[in-house]
Amino acid sequence: MKKRLIIALALMVSGFSFAQKDEIKTAEKALKDNNFAEAKSALNAAQSLIGSADEKTQAKYYFLKGQALYANGAGSNADIDAAIESFTKVKKIEADSGKEKYSSEVDEIKTQMLSNFLTKGQTALEQKQYLKSSDHFEKAYRMSLKDTVYLYYAASTAVSAQDYDKSLGLYEELKALGFTGIEMEYTAVNKETNEEENFTNKSMRDIAMKSGDYIKPQDKKSESKASEIMKNIALIYVSKGDNEKAISAIKDARQQDPDDLNLLITEANVHLKLGNRDEFKVLMEEATTKDPDNAELQYNLGVIAAEGGDNEAAKKYYARAIELNPEYADAQNNMAVLILAKDEEIIEKMNALGNSAADNKKYDEYKAARLDLYRDAIPYLEKAYKIKPNVSTAKTLMNIYSAIGDTVKFKEMKAKVEALENGN
Repeated sequence: MKKRLIIALALMVSGFSFAQKDEIKTAEKALKDNNFAEAKSALNAAQSLIGSADEKTQAKYYFLKGQALYANGAGSNADIDAAIESFTKVKKIEADSGKEKYSSEVDEIKTQMLSNFLTKGQTALEQKQYLKSSDHFEKAYRMSLKDTVYLYYAASTAVSAQDYDKSLGLYEELKALGFTGIEMEYTAVNKETNEEENFTNKSMRDIAMKSGDYIKPQDKKSESKASEIMKNIALIYVSKGDNEKAISAIKDARQQDPDDLNLLITEANVHLKLGNRDEFKVLMEEATTKDPDNAELQYNLGVIAAEGGDNEAAKKYYARAIELNPEYADAQNNMAVLILAKDEEIIEKMNALGNSAADNKKYDEYKAARLDLYRDAIPYLEKAYKIKPNVSTAKTLMNIYSAIGDTVKFKEMKAKVEALENGN
């Protein structure tokens, strides 16, 4: 009984094997007729037993499957990804067995696929279809893993498409690969335009030099893209609100490029979001040391100083920002706000006075001090309004003109307030 059972099972397996080979033959014939749907159907029917097939059959199966899924470039994104995987399996199976039958054909197909992906990626980029461009460049990389620059293009175009989840994954992959993007550039200066031009390779540059139309040939390495990649990873985390990871990524990025001022400011702003004001101030002061003539940096330091209650320091920073850029409306306005901040304190003191002669004298002194505050604030408010007219600034000026008794300017500003409120 046992012997008969073994024989029966052997016959069953043999039957499956014949059926499997029939399906593969059907797929092969369908592919010759460019009937990719039928080929896929036949190969799907054979799939369940392919794991137990011999290496030769496996290689043929995956070779045909890759072609069926690719469909001469007409396959879906998912099918094309699966086609690349199938062709990779062919190469591995034949490399492991030492018997190559389909590998050279796979290489030819992959070369065609790579060219197709790159062409489609470039075309989509020119048409500003960034996500499609990213998909094609990523497939080009999966097709040719040695060409990591295609993965870089895929990540960059994903950023342009604002698909930050995808771009983050691709950038993290580039980081893990240690990608720098450094390559040799072959340049020469065009005599007619006096501009430096890049050439695809040294041979093309040498041909141009022989024409006599170019001078000053140079071989130089391109700049590393490592710091850009780290910076983009950090900025994506910032945009996603993942501030802890953003800070970690920014620190990595700054190690790559310690002189990048934008990275320093980004790190400072993330700390500000997290409420780490002391760290923010330290980093911003470091930034002003690196770029002492940056009005925006001085302004930001003024804001944080004011929020921390250090109004004198804030005034110093705002004054420096205005000195560097007199047209900085926000700095002009904030300086006025700081000056007028003392008004409330003076009013409280006035309200606390009695009716004695000494109190009346003190009252007059406080009143004069208030008027001095208004006069100090006026130039900043007038400049802020001139640069950026708005109802809030106009009303403040109107009230101040009224308080100091400047009737002419009060009426002028009142008219402007009414015009702004009416949308004129």
